[in-house]
Amino acid sequence: RFLIKGGLAGAAVYVAYDQGLLGSGTQGAEALKKAQETLPPAIQEWTNYLGWEVRAAQLPPTPKFDFSLSDSWNKGVHTVMSALSVAPTRACEYTTEGWKYVKDLVK
Repeated sequence: RFLIKGGLAGAAVYVAYDQGLLGSGTQGAEALKKAQETLPPAIQEWTNYLGWEVRAAQLPPTPKFDFSLSDSWNKGVHTVMSALSVAPTRACEYTTEGWKYVKDLVK
């Protein structure tokens, strides 16, 4: 069992690497585009082979992704860096507000 599972996992990783899914963002986008072009005809072929009647109107359209992984990564890095750059100032502000609050409670 372990060898079968390991073999399937290895094959999945190899196929992902071979199709460019583990490469850069542009390679991943090209692989997604290729899958979107290939998948509907393959589904139609299998339904015809199995004798199922599936009309094109019954199949939902493939989703359109306008998502750039590199842009999202860069935006996240910018957000974290800006939060870290203002952290000392905010910490001073919150500490001052906390001391004022404690002083008001003690009075």
